[in-house]
Amino acid sequence: MHLITSPAPLDINSTSIFLAGSIEQDKAENWQNYLIRNLADTNLTLLNPRRESWDASWVQSIENEQFRGQVEWELAALEAADHIVIYFDPNTKSPISLLELGLFAQTGKVTVCCPEGFWRKGNVDIVCKRYGVPQVGSLAKLLEQMRKKDQNK
Repeated sequence: MHLITSPAPLDINSTSIFLAGSIEQDKAENWQNYLIRNLADTNLTLLNPRRESWDASWVQSIENEQFRGQVEWELAALEAADHIVIYFDPNTKSPISLLELGLFAQTGKVTVCCPEGFWRKGNVDIVCKRYGVPQVGSLAKLLEQMRKKDQNK
């Protein structure tokens, strides 16, 4: 497995999956690490926006170079990825994840994990049904779906 974490260059040389979903200033469980650990034996390239050097005090403005760089990295990675997984942690609101679902639902490259208890599960379910986005109910099922994307399987 090849891991690319923001803000590293997008040097993608195998089937790539963007890890979209709940972070919300660490209110969400670190679900990305669960997937990264469990996909270590694959040939996938994982694009992880959750970065160690994030500073929650950064002003969320187009004028803020660090913030703008993060958002631009995420958009470029979402566009470049072969696949996008979106996890909606029930302990979060995840407005950016909802935005990402809206932006990429019609691309045919999204899989969603939206467990019971997510505050807007109904909206997510309806969008996924309307646009044919596959859905799973747990991280374990999401991991199974990601393993199927490995080009050597």
